[in-house]
Amino acid sequence: MMSLKNFLITGVSSGFGQALAQEAIKAGHKVIGTVRNAEDLKKFEALDEVNAVGRILDVRETEQINEMVAEVESTVGSIDVLVNNAGYGHEGIMEESSIDEIQQQFDVNVFGGISMIKAVLPGMRKRRRGHILNITSMGGYITMPGISDYCGSKFAMVGISESLNKELEPFNVSVTSVAPGSFRTDWAGRSMSRTKRSISDYDDIFEPIRKARAEKSGKQLGDPCKAADAMLKIVELENPPVHLVLGSDALKLIKGQLEFLTTELEKWETITRSTDG
Repeated sequence: MMSLKNFLITGVSSGFGQALAQEAIKAGHKVIGTVRNAEDLKKFEALDEVNAVGRILDVRETEQINEMVAEVESTVGSIDVLVNNAGYGHEGIMEESSIDEIQQQFDVNVFGGISMIKAVLPGMRKRRRGHILNITSMGGYITMPGISDYCGSKFAMVGISESLNKELEPFNVSVTSVAPGSFRTDWAGRSMSRTKRSISDYDDIFEPIRKARAEKSGKQLGDPCKAADAMLKIVELENPPVHLVLGSDALKLIKGQLEFLTTELEKWETITRSTDG
């Protein structure tokens, strides 16, 4: 039997955050959803006068996060599920991208998520229950040219999620890294920041990828509402997965990456073993 929960979901104005918030509210859960501006706040709270509770938040502002979580727990109720969804994609060849662009990618995708986790953990640990879902990406397991810092940020959150799950196991708090493949969200559209091209040497390797991504935007295989349903299912499990891959494309690519890693480990095994004392 489903138990009703309080969800705190960052970035509910679009994409997975929006889909998950809507499906969770339909199921009877209460959703505290964060947005960036008053217009999006009004739209979100219009979904349900009781179970859609909006808050304006910038996940780069740690003190603002701490204040918001404390206020929510005192006025709305305990946070049962944190969904770290707020984030964006940065498309840019590493050599062409500025340090500021790369820094901001990690500030939002990694440190924003960490700040949210640190804010909710004292309550979850004290209550001995809770579930944290970090929306990562298949880009946290596989890579491609032109999104190296995005992949780096997602690899970081996958590793953080797995390690954190081990730290929190004694307190009945679970952590799941949710890795979507290609879904019909705004990730490749308005949610993506793009560095201006400046070095022609990279044209052959990158331009076909950039073109294909733009052409597929809005036509991807994955359905965000079905992804939301999958996430709602796992928060009901007594032993939820540490890694949840969403989408057959992501599954195929990640399995291929695991095969590549196994082949490479075997190829260089002699040198690997030669370093033992």
